[in-house]
Amino acid sequence: MLARGTLADAMLLLTGATGMLGSTLLPRLTAAGIPVRCLVRDPRRLGPERVRVQIALGDLADPPSFRHALRGVQTVVHLAATVRDQPGGSIEELGGIATWRMVEAAERAGAERFVFSSALGATAHDRTRLLRSKALAEDAVAGSRLTTTIIACSLLHAPGAGLVRMLERLSLLPVVPLVGHGRALVQPLWAQDAADCIAECLRREPRVRHERFELAGPETLSYAALTRIVTGALGRRRPLVPVPEGLVRGALRTSELLLDGRAPVTWDEAEMATVSLTTPRGAADARMLGVEPRRLVSVLGAG
Repeated sequence: MLARGTLADAMLLLTGATGMLGSTLLPRLTAAGIPVRCLVRDPRRLGPERVRVQIALGDLADPPSFRHALRGVQTVVHLAATVRDQPGGSIEELGGIATWRMVEAAERAGAERFVFSSALGATAHDRTRLLRSKALAEDAVAGSRLTTTIIACSLLHAPGAGLVRMLERLSLLPVVPLVGHGRALVQPLWAQDAADCIAECLRREPRVRHERFELAGPETLSYAALTRIVTGALGRRRPLVPVPEGLVRGALRTSELLLDGRAPVTWDEAEMATVSLTTPRGAADARMLGVEPRRLVSVLGAG
């Protein structure tokens, strides 16, 4: 396993290196001198980090690529995920089933540790496909013979990325639509803070074979409140207009069919704004890992 004294000697495989969380974690790993191999479709998306890592071409839709990517790897950090169907597979296939295959491949390759990024509230009976696929993936990780760490996060955010970027676009409209009434609750966590937590998990010796951390920011916000904070930070205060879920679902499903995979927003993405992503532990697990999460407004520079 990746103990503090052997960080620089153990090859680490990182998936999702070009995503919001992975692109934040990767510079921390390379700066620490950890040998990193990235499973990617397009190495150019790694930016300057591509010259500091090994490249394994492939993706979650290509299980045979796992074998080469895992050669000589001791630790897998699996961050890759999708919230919309892709040409190579559905949300369930690329989230749940691909993780199960990755775990099995890691076991066969002789890896020792598997770190997986999940989401708070993931259950097999959740209304959203993403959280159902995360629950399937968690079962595969927790049932593995490897030493495992599950990092379940609330809503991750970063300026210009993810939900913040979507709200930036919506704030250009005269009014900002809310799916339903915007009452679902989140504990937004800055991607930088989440990356610091994962880095600390990698540095420390696991206390149990299968450990789990629930990472959340220091405040609990409704989606309506979160939207007000983001639009206020942009100087674009707009009225918030609740839109019935059925109407949003029908409109987005229609646009998905007409645009054939090029829709700016899918129903699966929008539906995530109707579920709560919270933990009663709040920011306790992040603090236990030595990270004091920052409030959303301070990250956005709105106060």
